[in-house]
Amino acid sequence: MICSITTKGVAELKKNGFWYEIKKNKILYAMFLPVAIYYILFAYIPMGGIVLAFKEFNYRDGILFSPWNGFKNFEYFFASGRAWLVTKNTILYNLAFLAAYTVFSVACAIFIAELAGKIFKKFIQSVMFLPYFVSWVVVAAMMYNFFNYDYGLINTLIKNLGGEPIDIYSNPTYWYFLLPMLYVWKWVGYGSVLYLAAIMGFDEECYEAAIIDGANIFQRIFYITIPMLKPTMIILILLALGRILRGEFDMFYQIIGNNGLLLDYTDIIDTLVFRSLMQVQDIGMASAAGAYQSVLCFVIIMLVNWLVRRYDKDYALF
Repeated sequence: MICSITTKGVAELKKNGFWYEIKKNKILYAMFLPVAIYYILFAYIPMGGIVLAFKEFNYRDGILFSPWNGFKNFEYFFASGRAWLVTKNTILYNLAFLAAYTVFSVACAIFIAELAGKIFKKFIQSVMFLPYFVSWVVVAAMMYNFFNYDYGLINTLIKNLGGEPIDIYSNPTYWYFLLPMLYVWKWVGYGSVLYLAAIMGFDEECYEAAIIDGANIFQRIFYITIPMLKPTMIILILLALGRILRGEFDMFYQIIGNNGLLLDYTDIIDTLVFRSLMQVQDIGMASAAGAYQSVLCFVIIMLVNWLVRRYDKDYALF
């Protein structure tokens, strides 16, 4: 009797074991394998390089054998006077990007969902998605040709109309509005697809019942669509907050570059790290800034997720 129970228990354990699960869903795991390999090679293995933040790196000894210097790289990073500046710029710009991106993505998704013509709906969606494929290098060239002080298109029109041309490359005030606008222009098409996919999954009976009760289109949007979009919005915002200290390096570097007149107002952690590597070649401080950035991102996402979990467990990531 004991023998049969033991044998049955072992068989049940094997049936519910790891290799049984792999064999049972081998097609799904085979599809996932390239993604797993990509993240192992380009996300997890490079994490070992974080030791450079605590070393005085030199090319002779390499990553593993360079002398240990503790927290001196972090001390230099904070003593440089730019730690607080780039942290503030990164957080404020990303909050502005996130707010504008969320509002416009939801608005565009609702607008597309409410369109009647199928062909026109597909055309609008394609036009909105097109900027997603445009490189920031191309965007920077467009900005320069539009706003160049001497011969840019916008300034040429202003001068022909008798006005005074604007010099956006020496006045940081304009960039507080231009950068969020450019970010929304590039990413709103991608964001609207995510929200539109959620809207397409809503139960049509809710809208039919609202129409029968006399609700107009705006009432249906504000009392049905937006509340039902709330879980999707919260999850996407939480995921975005996990990158709140990861600035849009391509955008800032290509459009602003090393413009000293704008640097204090548009410098972010990513551009500071890049300049430390390329100009000063201070690998230790660049690694310290990257480690500081990653740890702070982790703390922020844990804190925000905890607050959301206290509000409603169903909306939390974990």
